[in-house]
Amino acid sequence: MGATGAAEPLQSVLWVKQQRCAVSLEPARALLRWWRSPGPGAGAPGADACSVPVSEIIAVEETDVHGKHQGSGKWQKMEKPYAFTVHCVKRARRHRWKWAQVTFWCPEEQLCHLWLQTLREMLEKLITEHANQAKETLYEINIDKYDGIVCVGGDGMFSEVLHGLIGRTQRSAGVDQNHPRAVLVPSSLRIGIIPAGSTDCVCYSTVGTSDAETSALHIVVGDSLAMDVSSVHHNSTLLRYSVSLLGYGFYGDIIKDSEKKRWLGLARYDFSGLKTFLSHHCYEGTVSFLPAQHTVGSPRDRKPCRAGCFVCRQSKQQLEEEQKKALYGLEAAEDVEEWQVVCGKFLAINATNMSCACRRSPRGLSPAAHLGDGSSDLILIRKCSRFNFLRFLIRHTNQQDQFDFTFVEVYRVKKFQFTSKHMEDEDSDLKEGGKKRFGHICSSHPSCCCTVSNSSWNCDGEVLHSPAIEVRVHCQLVRLFARGIEENPKPDSHS
Repeated sequence: MGATGAAEPLQSVLWVKQQRCAVSLEPARALLRWWRSPGPGAGAPGADACSVPVSEIIAVEETDVHGKHQGSGKWQKMEKPYAFTVHCVKRARRHRWKWAQVTFWCPEEQLCHLWLQTLREMLEKLITEHANQAKETLYEINIDKYDGIVCVGGDGMFSEVLHGLIGRTQRSAGVDQNHPRAVLVPSSLRIGIIPAGSTDCVCYSTVGTSDAETSALHIVVGDSLAMDVSSVHHNSTLLRYSVSLLGYGFYGDIIKDSEKKRWLGLARYDFSGLKTFLSHHCYEGTVSFLPAQHTVGSPRDRKPCRAGCFVCRQSKQQLEEEQKKALYGLEAAEDVEEWQVVCGKFLAINATNMSCACRRSPRGLSPAAHLGDGSSDLILIRKCSRFNFLRFLIRHTNQQDQFDFTFVEVYRVKKFQFTSKHMEDEDSDLKEGGKKRFGHICSSHPSCCCTVSNSSWNCDGEVLHSPAIEVRVHCQLVRLFARGIEENPKPDSHS
């Protein structure tokens, strides 16, 4: 008895023991194939055979078989059987992973110990201390020896780790983050998320569930998923990075109002949401954007991003080809690329780098948004009645097309700018730059008695007060311990 396929050794493993730890893991591609203890139907041909992907093994331990029932089959005839137990991954319904155990038997003690030693070397565990401030710690510690960072918390905790990792990487590479056109350097480290927040949008959109056990198993087996990041600037100053939602108007007002009511707990979001809906404020301004012509597909093609996504791979290749042509002067640079401008009164302006799915909205704000195609879906909700806006919001919870309204426009962009009407008379670099590059394509709308001068931006759950911003999407800037949402996964059983 033995194993088929040579197991590639893991580089190193740093097990997550506390919050905000660093973790290192590299998956192996091989199958552990041996005899296991029998279950129901043990007498059937091949019933006592089992294979476990080495890339999905969590831990191994020696099993004490003395005095235990040894079952029937080949190992019943062994005079002195030896065994070890493998802790691994088992797939369940709705994209969930579960913990499973498989016991492997062997007649020879030396062979059993050889397997244990080999597997333990691949899964050697190291432990690190956690820091109180993840972002500050990432600027201080030596991260070269790690392959990733794991955080336990919600989208806010993930954002803190994200900013620390990107900032540390750009500082090491000598890149000025405050420059809006700076080409950011991707980090070699991956980020893992154990969801423990109120929404867990990033985890839900990249794994398909906010189940903590599933996320932990993705980290342990060493999955890797590239994801876009948007940089948000104002007057050549970096404000924040965004990976999920950047919302002005409705979602900006909700997050701003909810911050004043933190004493309500999670109920503050429902309260502020109802209050904002009834207020029905709209905001006047100008949105200019650069269409993402390198991408494959559109926001309304009903083709969601899934594990091994073809759209993300193909879009990244085309974007790299565009960048090479621009570098050698074969095509026009950004200064003379064709921008589009839309102005008017808006209830909401949303930019999503991912579907922004969550438990309350399983399909998200933009169901066909892709994680790594180098673009963002820009959604403009113009002034409309409360009833129509409610119809729009309800469609986020069902299977209907939420973009199928005359007052809703959606574009796939790689860069956009926004200036509120209140700022248009001031000396703004964004405004002056827009006048030189393109002309206005404005639509006239009747005046609204509920127009307010400025709203705030909801940037991944954080409030930004700047009424004029410049946003740029950086293709596949970070990597997560995830593999994307698997298409109709079939539950596997190792027992």
